Amino acid sequence: MSGLARPRGNVRWVICGLLFAAVVLSYVDRLVLPVLKPSLQAQYGWSEQGYANLAIWFQGAYGLAYVLFGRLVDRVGARIGYALAVTLWTIGHVAHVLFTSTLGMAFARVPLAIGEAGAFPAALAATGEWFPKSERALAIGIFNAGSNVGAIVTPLVVPVIAVTFGWRMAFIATGALTILWLIAWLGFYRRPRDHASVSAEELAWIEREPAERARPIAWRKLLGLRQTWAYMLGRFLIDPVWWTFLFWLPDFFNRQYHVKMLDFGPPLVAVYLLADVGSIGGGWLSSRLLSRGWATGRARKTAMFACALFALPIAFAAHAPICGPQYC
Repeated sequence: MSGLARPRGNVRWVICGLLFAAVVLSYVDRLVLPVLKPSLQAQYGWSEQGYANLAIWFQGAYGLAYVLFGRLVDRVGARIGYALAVTLWTIGHVAHVLFTSTLGMAFARVPLAIGEAGAFPAALAATGEWFPKSERALAIGIFNAGSNVGAIVTPLVVPVIAVTFGWRMAFIATGALTILWLIAWLGFYRRPRDHASVSAEELAWIEREPAERARPIAWRKLLGLRQTWAYMLGRFLIDPVWWTFLFWLPDFFNRQYHVKMLDFGPPLVAVYLLADVGSIGGGWLSSRLLSRGWATGRARKTAMFACALFALPIAFAAHAPICGPQYC
């Protein structure tokens, strides 16, 4: 099986495209509120602490659901697990239109967070079903790049919708797109052996490596593994930076550089476009090293280290000029 030539069938990449689109929509939905925050704060008198509490509720629900939804996806599979996640986050997303206070928005933010947290375990499960190890990192890098595409699209589209049709329509319109995606997912996604469009050649390519048998593991044993703590430490160091960008970057540009809502596009696009390059490039580098015979751990750690080096210039961010009347 290891000597199989790369097949002509591309159903697995259509699946990757669906996963990419879902991640784009998930980030669009979670970023509508941050983009509208300066306008809604002025309109309804939100306090900074009230908005910070929204972020705390979202993060708390997201972190807890990330673990619990992983267990659920293991039980029901990628197709149903992803459908449940998308349904829940769409309900929470559209429910934002019912509230005008930060306390009320928190009630909508929690189901949004739970559903969006479940999307990533489901996406990883789908990738495991549809891609061999040699292509898996690239596939994950591609669909994960959807987070940055969503972050680029949101400040370009949402302000126009909000100014033209009102801020509530921004939530309704983006929620409608997610519903369309859900219909496509349920209609198209099947496991490779159950999918009518998969050729025998592509199926052999997908299944050329023995599937790893999933085995339940006790929490006590899991927390005793150094790999668990290494992963947790990495997320502990990286996530605060990323989530600060997601929740506060539009407001930062508004306050520090007086950027108006309709002008959020260029600076936010620049930030997230670079993140997109890193997302796909990291997955490509890992897969490239694997194809050259590198061990899995060494290839992926090397790619992670290379990406980490590109983050070092953040140390100079504090020296960026502050907006003033003379150059604003």
